[in-house]
Amino acid sequence: MGQADGLLHLTHQPGGPGMHDPLVDRTRPVDDPLSDFFWTSGADGRLRFLRCDKCGYFSHPPTARCPRCLAGGMTPAPVAGTGTIYTFTVNYQPWVVGQQPYVIAVIGLDEQPDLRITSNVVGCDVDDVAIGDRVMVTFLHRNERWYPLFERLERSGR
Repeated sequence: MGQADGLLHLTHQPGGPGMHDPLVDRTRPVDDPLSDFFWTSGADGRLRFLRCDKCGYFSHPPTARCPRCLAGGMTPAPVAGTGTIYTFTVNYQPWVVGQQPYVIAVIGLDEQPDLRITSNVVGCDVDDVAIGDRVMVTFLHRNERWYPLFERLERSGR
């Protein structure tokens, strides 16, 4: 699937085909040899981060050297794609005509305590998101890239 039919398509989505991109306008990332793998790896439904070949530490955003042991060998490695909402905000300001409110969240991934990604939470009402909610990755194919978004798996004990 792609954008040939004028529609945006998500893959690896527990919520089903009714999901959509929360952003009216999503900027395409600049081509960069260090991070291109990140924007294309979602094609197979797997989220990947650079991982140190020496000590196994994940680095995000991508870095040429390991921030922990300073080794130079960093290789894209898949992660489970599950995590917990560390913090979030809801953007209510319609900077683009027709833009609906959307969630911007920092997700802590299960593989490593400090492995975090900033993304959108989709598939639920923006007022129904909470810190501590468990989430799972889903991918949006747009602008010839695969954007990782997150869907809630379970609510926190709020």
